[in-house]
Amino acid sequence: MIQGAILSDPRLEALRAPFRETGAAWVQPPVLQPLSLVLDLAGEALRSRLFVLQAAGGEEVCLRPDFTTPVARLHLASGAASGDYAYEGLVFRASADEPEEILQVGIERFAAGSADLARAEADAGLVDMVWRAARAGGRPDLSLRLGDAGLFPAFVETLGLNPVLAARLVRMAARPSRLAAELERKDPGEATAGAEDVLARRLGALAPDEAAALLQEIWGLAGITPVGGRSAAEIVGRLVRRAEAARAPALSPAQADAVRAFLSVREAPRRALADLGALAPAGSALRARIDGWSARLDRIEAAASGAAPAVFEAAPRGDFAYYDGLVFEVLSAGLGPDRPVAAGGRYDGLPARLSGSTAAAGSALGGMVLPGRALAEAGQ
Repeated sequence: MIQGAILSDPRLEALRAPFRETGAAWVQPPVLQPLSLVLDLAGEALRSRLFVLQAAGGEEVCLRPDFTTPVARLHLASGAASGDYAYEGLVFRASADEPEEILQVGIERFAAGSADLARAEADAGLVDMVWRAARAGGRPDLSLRLGDAGLFPAFVETLGLNPVLAARLVRMAARPSRLAAELERKDPGEATAGAEDVLARRLGALAPDEAAALLQEIWGLAGITPVGGRSAAEIVGRLVRRAEAARAPALSPAQADAVRAFLSVREAPRRALADLGALAPAGSALRARIDGWSARLDRIEAAASGAAPAVFEAAPRGDFAYYDGLVFEVLSAGLGPDRPVAAGGRYDGLPARLSGSTAAAGSALGGMVLPGRALAEAGQ
């Protein structure tokens, strides 16, 4: 179904209704977004799915790949401590099996600092809202997949790893093939054979400003015009960090097996959390996050809309690295596990990262529905 047909479908108003009920302000943030900001916040894994543009001599920009960051910027610019913002519009992503223009309807919700119980209530309310919107499309085969973006970093912390290796694992969390390769790595030499790593080691031996100048000279000699929103200094920094990470000690067999055990957990929510709890030392941040899920599940399960059946998956998912708490997807059996009908999550740290001030810290979460998949005939 083309976007025009979706926009004229009478069921679209029913899909919007759960977001309208909140009284949220409807916003339409700019389509063009700063490329470097998107990559810094969403993560490098998203780069291959972006549409990049650059005016002559201007800053590189991209067509917005989502609404969360643009809406968060609008909220911060307003100066308000709290706010609910609904939206409806196109996002743009490149993929072999995805339209280039994808219609989204959703909401982003911001509040001043709140207690854990209030966050559990807000999380459950968001899941219920998005579930009801997804069901309005008429699909009879929906189910809910739950997760927590903060669990894997907290688990890695329990392993007592070299800090560089720990950071490397967390960065790889959303890139399963790279993470699987890291779990198989036996020694540092296996990860340092590439030409890029040789260049990184040589640049790393220089002072930062000298390394950046050398990289720019290499570009000039090769006739290369850099793209992607990164300065020479930023690229050098990334290359050096990558080389340092590749030289870090490999995981021991026991540590690699522990990571595999964590990532393999995928069961009914309470059973999954019990299995994860068996991997969590008492008093650890991981144990605290797992324990906090009890109240959240109570409220999700009590919602009148009955967002079920549900599965909890420990392995990190998604293109966007700014999520730091609850993550969820509404799935259709007919579309398969890699084409969610709706999704959302918590990103409390994003406003502070955008503003550069801890004063912006608080509760931040959002979710969206893809009408092109939610409307039953559209995704058939």
